[in-house]
Parts: sequence; C-alpha cells; structure tokens
Amino acid sequence: MPGESAADCYALPPGIAWTPVDRALAELRERLSAVTDHEEVSVGDACGRFLARSVQAVRDHPATTNSAIDGFAFAFNGATSRSLIVAPGRAAAGEPYQGTVAAGTCVRILTGAAVPSGTDTVVFDEQVTRDGQLATFVSPASRGANTRQAGEDMQAGTEVARQAAELLPHDIALLIAAGIERVHVHRRLRVGVMSTGKELRDIGAPIRMEHVLDANRPMLLSLLDRWGFETLDLGRVDDDADDLRKRLDHGSARLDAILCSGGASAGDEDHVSAVLGREGALAFWRVAVKPGRPLLVARWNDCPVLGLPGNPVAAFVCALIFAKPALGLLAGGQWQEPRGFMVAAAFEKSKKAGRREYLRSRLNAHGAAETFRSEGSGLISGLSWSDGLVELDDDAHTVERGDLVRYLPYASFGL
Repeated sequence: MPGESAADCYALPPGIAWTPVDRALAELRERLSAVTDHEEVSVGDACGRFLARSVQAVRDHPATTNSAIDGFAFAFNGATSRSLIVAPGRAAAGEPYQGTVAAGTCVRILTGAAVPSGTDTVVFDEQVTRDGQLATFVSPASRGANTRQAGEDMQAGTEVARQAAELLPHDIALLIAAGIERVHVHRRLRVGVMSTGKELRDIGAPIRMEHVLDANRPMLLSLLDRWGFETLDLGRVDDDADDLRKRLDHGSARLDAILCSGGASAGDEDHVSAVLGREGALAFWRVAVKPGRPLLVARWNDCPVLGLPGNPVAAFVCALIFAKPALGLLAGGQWQEPRGFMVAAAFEKSKKAGRREYLRSRLNAHGAAETFRSEGSGLISGLSWSDGLVELDDDAHTVERGDLVRYLPYASFGL
C-alpha cells in the first residue's frame, strides 16, 4: 500500500486539540454506567442479556457420582487383575441400580449412570473378557477410574455467573446444569439511529445524481440488532437545526441512547455538533483516529448521544471501536475490549505519528493480513471484502511484509 501524501486529509492541523483513542475510550468507560432497569426472566429467555445479579448454583453438578463410560462397576482394592461374578441387573442413565453390589462381584453400567452402592471404579467393556457370569479384566491403575465425582464440576452455592456478564448459549447450559430456573437481567437497551445530511435519500426514494443513498442508518440498525439491543429508526434529518432538535427530543424521551451519523464536524452545515455544543452536554468530538476523526459524545435531555462520522467506513469502524463498548456499559454489561492477535503483514505501509489507524483487512490462506486496495472511508466495498481490522497504534510505523501486526477479527466485535 503506498505511503500517505503530504496532503493527507486526515493530517492533524497544528493548534487543534485531538483526543487520543485510548483517552476517548477511558472517558467513555468512566462517564457511562448502566441505565436500564432489571427484570426477572426464565433462563431459556436470557440469552444475550446482561446479568443484574450474580448467580449461584443450587445443586451439585454432577448431582451423583456417575460413570464416564460403558463398562463394569466394582470396588477397587488394589489388585492387578481379577475375575468377578457379574451381578444381575444393570445401572443406566436415569435408571439407578437397585441395592448394593456385594464384594467380589461387579455390575454392568452404562455411560451417565449413577455408580452403584458398593462400587467406586469402572472398567471399559473392551478390557473385560466374559465367560458366562464371570468377568475377567485387568484393574485400572487407581480407585475411581472412569467415574465423574459428584460436584466435581460445581457445587451448590458456587458462583457460576457474575453480575454484568452477557449470557451466551453455553452460559445457558451452565445455568440449567446448576439448577437455575430464573435470573435477574437488565432490560434490553433501547437505541435510536438517525442520519443527517440533505444529500441523503432512503433506498427506493426518487434520487438524482447529486443524492447519496443512506447506507449508514440501515447498517447501524443492523449492528445494534446483532448486538441484542432494541432499536428505533429515527429517520433522516436534513441539515436543519430545528428538525434536529425535534428528533433529539423525540428520541431522548423514548430511548436509552442515540446514534447519529454525519454532521459531527465543524462545517457550516454540521448542525449536530453545533446544536449539541450549544444546548447539550458535549464531551469531546475530535478523536485522533483514522478512519473517523469527528466523533461526538454528548447528552440530550440526559440521553447519551454518540455522533459518528458520515462516511460509511468511518461510521462502521467507530461503531465497533467506540459505540459497542459504550452501549454495552449502558446496557448493564462489562466494558469489553476487542480480542486481537498478532499475525504477519501481507502489505507495506508508512504511517505518521499522532493517531490510531484501523485498516480493513482479511487473512489470506497463509494466515497473514492483507489490506484493502484503498484506505478511502467512502469505499463501502472494502467492508464486505474484509473480515477484520489491522490496528496500528498512535506511533509512527513503517510496516514491511512479514512484520507482526495486531489483527482484530470482526468476530471479536460480535459479528
């Protein structure tokens, strides 16, 4: 990839206060907290919700010592080999053996069955030679072989899920195994999305050459839906301050947070930053990030407002980096940072100091990170082409092919 030109449109003008990405994230983390109330739901309906209270197991798991294999159960006494009489009956999952297995005998047992009274060890079918009612086998090396001990996974009273944890499908399995029927969770966060710009038109509307189809609003609504939030489409706002105020009033009365794209810069028609700067509680809006730069954080009628850039790629990247962890806190969750890993670069780049950069990227067949043909934030095709982002920190970098770079898969953002 060619180096940046001297006329780089993302260059940081002298004398302008720019907020580093890490400080912007730290401020979001410090300023925001859960805004949603609590409700009790059945565990089966809790997937994707944030816990309002920690949860303790109400029963041991396993509830009883049981067999991990199909075989024969007997009492271990340290012998190296043995022949035992096979007692009548068997132990199966859900059908425990009735009575006590006498010394010198063994009993047929199936996977998951409770280990019968009088036994403590299980041997594989394959290790047993049957001759009528006589079973001959080499003893396991230790007492308790091939058994799952009662409570070895978790015991009643053990904390199995912490407050603010997001419940995922495997967590539902854990809670059910722990005997949990209902949990206290946060209500789903309600987030509204609006776009600003008189050049924008919705898909299906009459358009002229000077119009731009609004890709941001459907994209952001889809992101929020994927993250498990309730959404409200606040529509498109022309570059009109009065209309913007009405939309903000409408949204803030019904929602927990608002995302808007466009209008967050300092131009004559950038009314989002102007209105929120005069009438709302504006926190910061110039962040040293590419793509992105104008990122607005404010409150309107005590409703958090996050203003994203208007270019689709910048809006997408800033939604992942800033909006996802911020909205997670508002929803009652923990602050979540994306999990990345180091991979070899399959590109070259010279980067200036002073800002964090996120490059649309995908892993090739060798596990190295390729980057999209252009860094232009208006090229939406690069989003579908990519499967993650290469993150370059604020320092100056010269990346050569084969150098290690940090790769953030889109999966680490819940996509």
